[in-house]
Amino acid sequence: MAKLRTPKWMISIRETYRLTKPVDPAIRWILPLTFLAVTGALLALGLLLGGFWISLAVTSWAWGLLAMTFVFGRRAERAAYAQIDGMPGAAAQVLGTLKAGWFTAAAVEVNRNQELVHRVVGRPGVILVVEAERGSSIVQTALTKTQRWVGEIPIHTIYVGHGEGKTPIAKLNRTVMKLPKALRPAEVTELRRKLEAVGGSALPIPKGPMPKGMRVPRR
Repeated sequence: MAKLRTPKWMISIRETYRLTKPVDPAIRWILPLTFLAVTGALLALGLLLGGFWISLAVTSWAWGLLAMTFVFGRRAERAAYAQIDGMPGAAAQVLGTLKAGWFTAAAVEVNRNQELVHRVVGRPGVILVVEAERGSSIVQTALTKTQRWVGEIPIHTIYVGHGEGKTPIAKLNRTVMKLPKALRPAEVTELRRKLEAVGGSALPIPKGPMPKGMRVPRR
């Protein structure tokens, strides 16, 4: 008799839970408590009110499961950000999850101190996402090169990190998407092609965060 194969979605959930648990141990009891609290509250409400509300009692388990799934997703996302927060190259990994219409070039500038600048092209124009301290020469280098090719198109600079004037990695994509729109979709495509034609990073930057201590060759 053929052995039943575990569905891929169950494997995915199990793996996500396994990765989340060490970062967020409280998830072990928060998920069942969420399910029980929502299910119990809706069951009691449906039975108390009666009438068509009884259907709420019947489906209370489904609402409890939905609430538990929502909580699991949010906490898993938070744990994923926590695992890569502060690692060189983490911003590029997060920017890679932006929806259609945004185009990310990872590590268009990088130096031996593992300071990086990533470039995003979208309707706000060009966004330079900086993994470096303010005042670093790598930022001015990226700005100078970008201005040479984009003309009057707006250029925004976002510093990733914690502290005054910086954006935590968990809020990076939201910050990018909230920037004011300045270009039409066709102009975004044209700008992306122009910047791709002049090149991005000349270094073979791996996907995702770079290991700490990785040596970057001279440009």
